[in-house]
Amino acid sequence: MSLTPSNMMSLGTVAPDFTLLDTITNKAVSLKDVRGEKGTVVMFICNHCPFVKHVNEELVRLANDYRVTGFGFVAISSNDVEKYPQDGPAEMWQNARKHNFSFPYLFDESQEIAKAYDAACTPDFYLFDDNLKLVYRGQLDNSRPGNGIPVNGRDLREALDNILNNNPQRKDQKPSIGCNIKWK
Repeated sequence: MSLTPSNMMSLGTVAPDFTLLDTITNKAVSLKDVRGEKGTVVMFICNHCPFVKHVNEELVRLANDYRVTGFGFVAISSNDVEKYPQDGPAEMWQNARKHNFSFPYLFDESQEIAKAYDAACTPDFYLFDDNLKLVYRGQLDNSRPGNGIPVNGRDLREALDNILNNNPQRKDQKPSIGCNIKWK
């Protein structure tokens, strides 16, 4: 397992637009399609990373908890599938079904979207407000495989709650840590 931190895109950055294949529905999905009334969470994940496997259940809980409050969710996999075939579209579909993903799971074959978001690792999380301006980027919570801390989504949940309650976001946002994106 490599330990790669988030690059921590500048707060206030407008969400880069995208249209990518949703491996669950086999249809093109855009940022406009997943945008939530209150905000939008963009997650860079993949199938094989132990850090992502560690949080998959919480990602589904989080999306289910906050979708009903007006947030949109989307997951994107940008790994090189020639070197990592377990991250290919058919395997993404299987993984989404296994974990009951309630959000689109998009395939970024060209890796252009990962680069546009300055994504570095899986998982990597971005929360945009209702104007698609970045208000949070970084970790889901302090849990990592093997560290004994329960997965609860605390950091990202707090950022979502701050939007709901019109509270300012924390200035001390911690980068996510995970496997590096597998670049071509």
